[in-house]
Amino acid sequence: MAARWLGRLFGRGGPVPLDPSRADLVVVAASFDDAEACSAALARAGELAPEAEVVLRHRLRIPPGQVAAVCAIAAQDGYAPAPQVGGPGTDALETVILQRVQVLDALHCSQERSRMAGLAQRHEGTADGWDALQPRPATEESGPGAGPQP
Repeated sequence: MAARWLGRLFGRGGPVPLDPSRADLVVVAASFDDAEACSAALARAGELAPEAEVVLRHRLRIPPGQVAAVCAIAAQDGYAPAPQVGGPGTDALETVILQRVQVLDALHCSQERSRMAGLAQRHEGTADGWDALQPRPATEESGPGAGPQP
């Protein structure tokens, strides 16, 4: 693991980090149920490539006056606000989606979910849930070498 980190630090080898703005990202795992364990959500995630990076997104509802503080605190852990999808919520709280790229397992997912819930609660908000995105799996028709055959 240290070699991978050093390789990234000094620009040698290793895969390019996942770009959260890619157009081919699809939800491969999600949970919006406080009672569901992350391990259960990940176990039912059929398309998740477990060793590959994901864009982990947490959906929080925060009072408008607290959004900047929540985003600044989350940025210390590598989170950035994601582009909003949909309109305003049905209450006085503003929906904030915080995302970062990481390899996802049940332990780290649970830790991050708990961290985001605490962050939201400390700022008079709530954490609705999380989802994880990865690139759409390539099919044989759309993969390398696809196209007309001679």
